[in-house]
Amino acid sequence: MIDDMIGEAHRPGRIEVVCGSMFSGKTEELIRRMRRAQFARQRVEIFKPAIDVRYSEEDVVSHDQKHIPSTPIDSSASILLLSSNIDVVGIDEAQFFDMGLVDVCNELANRGIRVIVAGLDMDFKGVPFGPMPALCAIADDVTKVHAICVRCGNLAYVSHRLVANDRRVLLGETQEYEPLCRECYQKALREKKKN
Repeated sequence: MIDDMIGEAHRPGRIEVVCGSMFSGKTEELIRRMRRAQFARQRVEIFKPAIDVRYSEEDVVSHDQKHIPSTPIDSSASILLLSSNIDVVGIDEAQFFDMGLVDVCNELANRGIRVIVAGLDMDFKGVPFGPMPALCAIADDVTKVHAICVRCGNLAYVSHRLVANDRRVLLGETQEYEPLCRECYQKALREKKKN
C-alpha cells in the first residue's frame, strides 16, 4: 500500500526482470512499464540487441505489434555510455547480451536508475539463457510470465524449437517456436528421438 502511494517518480534505483518463454508477453510488459514511466514524465531509454531485426531494426516490437522506439546496440557496455540523464532504462531480449549486462544493470541501479529487463529465462533446450539467471538473482523484483501451451492449454514452461537447427541463438516466431508445458515438452523430445 505504501509502495503505491510513493509513486513511480520517487522510487530509488532498482532492477526489475520480466522473464518467461516466447509468446508469454515479456516485451509487451516491458513496453507497458516504459510507457507508464513516460506518462509520469520520466526520462526513458530503451535498448535492444542489434541482431534482433525480426519486426523492426529500430523499435522494440511485441508479437502483437505493440512497439516503442529503442536504441539497437551490440554490447552491454554501450548502455552505460548512452544512459546519462535517464531515469528509467529498458532492456529487451536481454538473453542475447553478453554477461557484462549484469554489472551494467547493477551500476545503473546503484546510480538511482530504474532498470527494467525483459528476456527469455531458458533457451529451446530448457537451459538457463545468457545473463538472465544472474539478472534474476540480483533483481529487486522478478516477474515470470507464461505463455499457454499450444498442445494442452496449460501454462507453458519452455520455447520448443520446431525447426532442425542446434544453434543456441536462432531468431524466430511461430514458424520456428511453440510454447509448451513441461509435460508436452518432454513428449516432444521423446517424439524427436524416435524419428
